[in-house]
Amino acid sequence: MSTRSKERRALLLEALRVGEIDVDEFARRFEVSASTVRRDLQHLSATSAVHRTYGGAILASRPAESTLAERMAVNGPEKRAIARAALDLIRDGETLILDAGSTVAAFGQLLPGRRLRIVTNNLALLPFLAEAPGLDLVVLGGALRATSMSTVGPLAVEAMRRMTADRVVLSADGVAAGRGLCEASLDQVVLKSLMMQQAREVVVLADSTKLGRAEQTAWAPLPSAWTLVTDTAAAEGQRRVLESAGARLILAG
Repeated sequence: MSTRSKERRALLLEALRVGEIDVDEFARRFEVSASTVRRDLQHLSATSAVHRTYGGAILASRPAESTLAERMAVNGPEKRAIARAALDLIRDGETLILDAGSTVAAFGQLLPGRRLRIVTNNLALLPFLAEAPGLDLVVLGGALRATSMSTVGPLAVEAMRRMTADRVVLSADGVAAGRGLCEASLDQVVLKSLMMQQAREVVVLADSTKLGRAEQTAWAPLPSAWTLVTDTAAAEGQRRVLESAGARLILAG
């Protein structure tokens, strides 16, 4: 598949976030033929990303949320490369907020040996961080989300309000320019949004398959300037769109 086709299909999915799309209207907007758009939609339909309709398409139903263990097994080399690249952003003595998620978990496992204060709701990281001598660890309490092995809810939010940090390191089910980070539940995005407010710098770790994805229904808007660490498979079109939305891109490969 050509880079141009990948970019166009990513833009198709982005346009579908706001509702059903008309083939002829999309063709005019992006100056391609209607038959090209139909081929793109056929490809997306074959991958279960969209459902075809008369004259257009709509996004497929929101998929069931995968567990943390399942996500850890997907794109493992890319996630580990992203984690290593993100490590260069961190300075000893800083306070970090670590979100839940498989890529943040890969990042957190690299932190023993550093001198840091870490605030996190990521319970999967506790076995790796709890006994590291240079780490001062604060765990946010709250309700357990077993699928992500994290805490959420009013208790986590209230605790997070009382702390600030140099950086927050986040992941998400999807990253979309102009909309932010998408997740499966409002509890997740409420806490993510507060984490971003309490940190001086926002760092998002997301492999290239997450870019432009909008399959979930809850959103946490990103600030006007933020850092995205992704892998080199990220499409050029997605890179440009995200940079125009305030992202400083770091490519790990």
